[in-house]
Amino acid sequence: MLKHGILGLLNYSDMTGYEILETFRDSLNHFWNAQKSQIYRELTSLEQSGYISGTKVPQSGKPDKIVYSITDAGKNELLEWLSEDASENARIPLLMRVFFLGEKSIDENIEFFEKLHDNYKVKYKSFSSADKANDDYSEELSDPYKSMFWGFTISYGKRKAKMTLDWCEECIRTLKTLKKG
Repeated sequence: MLKHGILGLLNYSDMTGYEILETFRDSLNHFWNAQKSQIYRELTSLEQSGYISGTKVPQSGKPDKIVYSITDAGKNELLEWLSEDASENARIPLLMRVFFLGEKSIDENIEFFEKLHDNYKVKYKSFSSADKANDDYSEELSDPYKSMFWGFTISYGKRKAKMTLDWCEECIRTLKTLKKG
């Protein structure tokens, strides 16, 4: 799916690998993490597949940069992917772990859910920067229709984070009640 994320970004505008990395960090990070090495590896693969093309741009005092553009084949691949069935992946590693937490003590599990809660609290608070990035990219793109869908992903992320916070609190309460016994 990383390849489709990169194709989607390049469909909006030509970008360097660094700009793609920044965009992932600033706006897509709440639902898709991508490391620098993954992005550059995927750029190489996309170029070899003919989905993108890279153009070297000389820079004075710095190494040349490569600006990537989506090709017609890349646009077709993106549109084909967007047309596929949108069923959600049933693999949720967190729930696989929780399913087997009965192997650990109540105290260890309370600690597990408290840490998870703390992580999601930070994640939930980070959505203010996602909103700001969405506003910035929306202005840059000058296409309110497309940026509306970016907003949809932020809304989903906020709701998922809030739901996870509520769920952790419920799990902690249940475990503490069980501990009192």
